[in-house]
Amino acid sequence: MEGLTKSDANLTVYVHPSQSKNVDKAILRELSSLLFKYSQAFDGVVLAYSVDPQDNCAKILSGVHPYFGVRLRANLLIFSPKPNMLLEGKIVKITRGSIHCIVLGFSSAIITDENIRNELKYKAKHGEGVYVSRYHKRHVIKVGAVIRFVVKSLDEEILHISGSLIPANTGSVHWLDKYFVDAATESNKEAKTEEEMEMQEQIIVGTETLPSVNDHKVKKSKKRRRAEDQ
Repeated sequence: MEGLTKSDANLTVYVHPSQSKNVDKAILRELSSLLFKYSQAFDGVVLAYSVDPQDNCAKILSGVHPYFGVRLRANLLIFSPKPNMLLEGKIVKITRGSIHCIVLGFSSAIITDENIRNELKYKAKHGEGVYVSRYHKRHVIKVGAVIRFVVKSLDEEILHISGSLIPANTGSVHWLDKYFVDAATESNKEAKTEEEMEMQEQIIVGTETLPSVNDHKVKKSKKRRRAEDQ
């Protein structure tokens, strides 16, 4: 899945003097406050981290409450979805006009009907809504399945993603991983066959028109011969 990156960052964590007896715990608490929130500094959502203190000496900051800063190096896992990226999410709800899913267990995503390609049709089966491909009956999108979709936009405040199932390489991950290559190959073969048939028709039409022109020339030459004989 796209949108996941690892980042090495040099950070300075500011710790309150009351936490000076257990600095390591204070640092972890501060870094944990960054988790699953959009950070402009990292241009994404911090999902995980590991730290490596770079300096045992803390820098005292002047002020009413003299915080002290601890420098450290952090390895961060960042989730930063951008438009046109491919993401995967688990479907939690399907209606006639939308598909709702959860990405990485915390970010919600929605694909509305105008962003679902015509190939996928809504049907009600056993009281539950599903989307089924008109061309590939095994391609079924239902609650509990994992889908692959394209990012259209991201609401950074509530971490809500708007997605699309318009491209052919989107849909049920199970079907795409198992059958998409074969289906794409068949589609290419069909397109190639249709193209060859069109070329053959053009050739046939071309060969049919030639004799008619030749016949006309032959008839014309016969008339000239008769006129000369007379």
